[in-house]
Amino acid sequence: MISEAQSSLAQRPLPKRAIRRTGLSLSVLGLGAASVGNLYHPVSDDDARATLAAALDAGLTYVDTAPRYGHGLSERRVGDVARGRDDVVLSTKVGRLLTPDPRLKGDAERYGFRSPLPFEQVYDYSHDGILRSYEDSLQRLGLARIDILYVHDIGPMTHGDDDARTFAQLTAGGGFRALERLRDSGAIDSFGLGVNEWQVCLRAMEHVDLDVVLLAGRYTLLEQTALESFLPTALARQLSVVIGGAYNSGILATGVKGAGPHYYDYGEAPAQIVERVRRLEALSDRHGIPLAAAALQFCLAHPAVVSVIPGLGSVARVRQTLALYGAAIPAAFWRELRAENLVDPQAPLPGEDL
Repeated sequence: MISEAQSSLAQRPLPKRAIRRTGLSLSVLGLGAASVGNLYHPVSDDDARATLAAALDAGLTYVDTAPRYGHGLSERRVGDVARGRDDVVLSTKVGRLLTPDPRLKGDAERYGFRSPLPFEQVYDYSHDGILRSYEDSLQRLGLARIDILYVHDIGPMTHGDDDARTFAQLTAGGGFRALERLRDSGAIDSFGLGVNEWQVCLRAMEHVDLDVVLLAGRYTLLEQTALESFLPTALARQLSVVIGGAYNSGILATGVKGAGPHYYDYGEAPAQIVERVRRLEALSDRHGIPLAAAALQFCLAHPAVVSVIPGLGSVARVRQTLALYGAAIPAAFWRELRAENLVDPQAPLPGEDL
């Protein structure tokens, strides 16, 4: 539990940070809208609307969605709440087109989502595919503008042996050119990648000037591989970073005290990951803080990071996230974290004087 004293920051207005190349400001906490697309379990229309409204009213005014999330359901729900508000910064993604399939009935889980919408997903990163995806998203959202477009799930982690062909759709096939056209015309403010692997970001930066990258799971309290070269390059190129997956599929939120199974990176956690989390959890217990609070606040300490976007599927999760963000974490916790080699020595920690 988090006491009132520990969560004293939670009631203050959430600060904003600007995407360096374009100046668009994002709330430091945003809302990842996969959950309101029925990720793993159904969420009712009323609960989805209440969750989105509670987040926006609390200052989480940056919302990220995608056609993939619920096969269009997340975009429909986000648009219905965002419509008419002028305080929302919205991102969605391109690279998958949704095609109707009358054979799809019911809400059996497909690609992790329990959505009844009868659409199949087809990858298309080409010039015309990007423009069609953008137009289709405007229609599903019911909005006249999208602030940020991310190229979704490009790279070998998703595409395997098809990686070269799909990446070529962005380069020789004109996908990046389409995004530049949208940005240069003012149709969108910024564009970048939404990925689970930082290496493909460096590849993309050889071909195009990205504004912002949504990186999931690769810069967290548990894993800092992005420090090797991506984050230093991002700073040098004035590229801003949004962090998804700050809890590494939930293991940093739940800890490992229970019987499990424990999940990491969309699958069952290997033994070495469970042991590392066990050490992190023991350290947070000694200091009387939630491990999830440390995980959330750690990500925001890096100067390239402009926002962290937990997946939020209920009003209770919105309130809990605000409390975790506001939790007071003693300086001694961060010092011991480094002393016990539980974090990369190059990782910035909250409080530059630690």
